[in-house]
Amino acid sequence: MSNHHTYKKIELIGSSPISIDEAINNALAECAKSIRNMDWFEVTETRGHIENGKVGHYQVTLKIGFRISDS
Repeated sequence: MSNHHTYKKIELIGSSPISIDEAINNALAECAKSIRNMDWFEVTETRGHIENGKVGHYQVTLKIGFRISDS
């Protein structure tokens, strides 16, 4: 049995009116509904939506790495 793995990487955007952490967790939770073997994530962008001079939503772009099933 080999100790190597092969990964695929996808990109998605999470949002939250509360915090950047919650935006990340929202994205991961949605992704976990259809992607198995998620191993890591990388935040590549952080931004937000402004409403009435205040933060309306935090937005984060994530790259999520997951293992190919048979690797």
